[in-house]
Amino acid sequence: MKLFRQLSTRRLVALIAGVVVAALAAGIATMAALGSSAQTPPPKPLDQALLSAVNSSTPDGISARVRFTNNLFPSGSLAGLSGGAASALTSGASGRLWWDPDLGGRIELQSQGGDAQILWDKRQLTVWDSSSNTVYKSSLPGAATNASDGQAQPPTLADIDSFLNGVREQATLGDAVPSEIAGEPAYRLEVSPAHSAGLLGSLRLAWDAAKGVPLDVGVVAAGASSPVLELKVTEITFAGVSPADLSVKPPAGAKVVEIGAGDSKDGSGPSDPKVTGLGAVQAALPFTVVAPETLVGLPRQSVQLIGGKDEAAVVLYGHGLGGIALLERAAGTGGQARPALPKVSLGATTGHELATQLGTLLFFDRSGVAFVLAGSLPPAAAEAAARAL
Repeated sequence: MKLFRQLSTRRLVALIAGVVVAALAAGIATMAALGSSAQTPPPKPLDQALLSAVNSSTPDGISARVRFTNNLFPSGSLAGLSGGAASALTSGASGRLWWDPDLGGRIELQSQGGDAQILWDKRQLTVWDSSSNTVYKSSLPGAATNASDGQAQPPTLADIDSFLNGVREQATLGDAVPSEIAGEPAYRLEVSPAHSAGLLGSLRLAWDAAKGVPLDVGVVAAGASSPVLELKVTEITFAGVSPADLSVKPPAGAKVVEIGAGDSKDGSGPSDPKVTGLGAVQAALPFTVVAPETLVGLPRQSVQLIGGKDEAAVVLYGHGLGGIALLERAAGTGGQARPALPKVSLGATTGHELATQLGTLLFFDRSGVAFVLAGSLPPAAAEAAARAL
């Protein structure tokens, strides 16, 4: 967790947005491996529409124009943090996408605050926010286990039906709705959580009916009619791309931040093996871990030790997206100032709050312990949970 204490609020927000864009982009581009005219495709049951998509041939490459929408942060909530124009990652922007089935992909988003570049291959994700001149790098999970992917057989209709039945235990699936996106015949699908999902309303997906390539991915907040986060293709060409289109070099003076590189206690190796359970975690930390059995009616699910040089406890309450995560560490161990976020009163202490349409982050100190409370819940509920600790 040392990384997040060293980032300014603006850089933390930009990093989160960059990872979200990359995740949406991965859906739009890499699902082509599962997988025209501008006519609307014929109606099909959802399982048959998905079967056609996953059995379509993989394109040689993709070049596209995209539009990234980010309405996650209420108007004015980030005012004063950037000292200038907003980043393309936090304000939304238009740009371009390139993808190759073997080499990976790249998205370039352009705004008055500076361009943002998101690059990925089978091993690494890179996000360069030129507005802060910072490069974030992270190794992708499972990079070394994909050698036999080419031997996998495409799923059958029975396989897809089995998968959909499993999804329906956790979510409500809409129909495959015939549509047209970027001049391509497409199907649209809306997926809504069947159980408590906090502020998440639904996930909207759309894919090319002939080629199986996702063309639109959006996240809708509860009670909203339009996505708060969306990456949508507005123009697309299916053809090989140049390797040069998949590469960009940040300036030599850019700050590089490695994400997910574990710290050992001496800073020279990976983190220690997992320590779980309240007693074991408490024994490893120099402060009193605050972990009541319930928090605002949610039962405690787990307590785990994380981090390297400045170890911390993570306490989880409730289940899934309706739960609450609580990070605790010794106050002042990072030596960094509190993020420049709006202040809120939490009884005997004052916190700093980042409220979004999908969840709330609260930072506060109490009795020598620094807390970060996160959950897909509105600010008032997050503040009530903080006061209840």
